[in-house]
Amino acid sequence: MASVLRILDANANRTREALRVMEEAARFILDDASLVQSIKQLRHDFSRAVTDSAPCAAMEAHRDTPGDVGTQITTSSEQHRQSAADVALAAGKRLSESLRAMEEYAKVIDPALAGKLEAMRYRGYRIEQLLNAAMASGTVRQWRLCVLISECLCPNSDWLTTARQAIAGGADCLQLREKDMDAGQLLARAKTLVALARPAGVSVIINDRPDVALLSGADGVHLGQQDLPCAEVRKLAGRQLIIGVSTSRLEEAQQAYADGADYCGVGPMFNTTTKHKDVIVGPAYLKAYLEWGKLPHLAIGGITPANVHQLIEVGVQGIAVSSAVCAAKDPAQAAQSLVSKWPAHD
Repeated sequence: MASVLRILDANANRTREALRVMEEAARFILDDASLVQSIKQLRHDFSRAVTDSAPCAAMEAHRDTPGDVGTQITTSSEQHRQSAADVALAAGKRLSESLRAMEEYAKVIDPALAGKLEAMRYRGYRIEQLLNAAMASGTVRQWRLCVLISECLCPNSDWLTTARQAIAGGADCLQLREKDMDAGQLLARAKTLVALARPAGVSVIINDRPDVALLSGADGVHLGQQDLPCAEVRKLAGRQLIIGVSTSRLEEAQQAYADGADYCGVGPMFNTTTKHKDVIVGPAYLKAYLEWGKLPHLAIGGITPANVHQLIEVGVQGIAVSSAVCAAKDPAQAAQSLVSKWPAHD
């Protein structure tokens, strides 16, 4: 009995500590009130369940930290975290492990408590999933200029030269957008684009096709509202791909965030001949998106050197363009003209 109580006491401490670490991430890094409330409620329910368990009242009396051989055993991975996201991820794993250990050993002395802990473990899984998705999103690079590469827009259909010139002009992201191309040809083109961009430190995103993005080694995939759902693509790709989602309303952006998106396309900002849109949401939506501020963004739709200042005044950090660069006589100069509108990166 004493050894079981020691196990329960140690894992109760781990559970509380893990929940506190997760709550701090949700509160101070993500500013996510809903997630904070979920974690806080689980922490409260856990404390009540343990307090209400008569056998657990004696746990602390059996604590023997100096005599615990486990306190002297550590691994190198426990001493290093590369980011705040890693801290939150480790806490989430610790939470599920400690709750499972408590659940199993509580069966020996308090089966009712074991049942409560099982339900809490499932709640913890969902909280861990939401927290990890949100923390991972916060680590994605905020691009300044993404150029959508479409062969039909490029001079003489020379998409590769256009892509090379876009990079020379300062584009830090290229999106391959060829909606009518056969899958095999699209994959070959994606691989060529990755080979061109990666040595330059430029990201490559594939429009619509997570399968092509994965097979080509691209950095990510961009999804429209009518494409595969972001949550389903995340199941397929895990964290292997950056996932972007096109949005025209804040509700769509919030759903993308909940589904695990890493960034949002925000638009259309202005009238565009590249893709018909019934409604031009304009800089007003960009302003609302920036005030929400949960994910990196790329404003898109009819952006040119002549009107980009309207977005910069609102606070835009990244834009996506197609014909403004691809159809230009000098794509490098066109890209540079857009990039130069901002102050230099910090």
